[in-house]
Amino acid sequence: MTILITGARGKVGQAIIKRLHTAGHSVRAASNNPAELTVPDGVEVAELGLSRPETFEAALRDVRQVFLYPEPSGIHDLIKAAEAAGVEHVVLLSSSSVLAPGAESDPLAGHSLQVERALAGSELTRTFLRPDAFASNALGWAYFIGQGMPIQLAYPDAHIAPIHTDDIADIAVEALTGDSLTGREITLTGARSLTFREQLVILSDVLGRDIPVEQITRTEAEQQMSQYMPAPMVGSLLDLWAAASAGPAVIADTTETLLGTPARDFEQWARENAAAFTQH
Repeated sequence: MTILITGARGKVGQAIIKRLHTAGHSVRAASNNPAELTVPDGVEVAELGLSRPETFEAALRDVRQVFLYPEPSGIHDLIKAAEAAGVEHVVLLSSSSVLAPGAESDPLAGHSLQVERALAGSELTRTFLRPDAFASNALGWAYFIGQGMPIQLAYPDAHIAPIHTDDIADIAVEALTGDSLTGREITLTGARSLTFREQLVILSDVLGRDIPVEQITRTEAEQQMSQYMPAPMVGSLLDLWAAASAGPAVIADTTETLLGTPARDFEQWARENAAAFTQH
């Protein structure tokens, strides 16, 4: 049985590939640009472009399990090809944002929700993994911290429960190789609710230097964020953070509840990624 990993250039995809390969599974890493993939020796590489159905057959040959990134483009054709190829189970990296009111029209949730619905209407067995905020989102502060600049936030006291990428990978591997998570829709978080301000205190302690935090207006935040993301996404994120300022984040499933292993905390993530926050 071969396990196909889409989005194989991403951090979650890369971590899953390494775990499966180390455990002796037959793994095929798929990408729209396979020449750009870096995978362990012995891992097969395949071209898979969701806008190019002609790539589906070879990528899916002898595959029984698929780890899927949420890209709605071409999803119905991919599902048909997967059913024809004998795929038995799809593990989708979705998002907790699909559970929010108005998810259909929300730019953060829309992609994942479309793919979830397409899979739900198929003959494939599926598992939906819905992580909340990634700990690695903190890398968005790296340049400013590295330059000794203050972190400017409209909602510094917004609460999230950041999840470590490796926790997502561990849970995905269980979903792909075991049966305890098959057919489930699982919201994933870290084990602790932290405000942005508290995350920055942890980073400050790990780095051994002060990180100033400045609260700015929503309008100022919109102007800053619109320089590198579409306006609808900016509005969606700011709405999310405004609502999250009301109190602690809800803790959902973690590696502790699903696998019986302690969840990696934000401090561990910060130690592992400290070099990203230093000036080069």
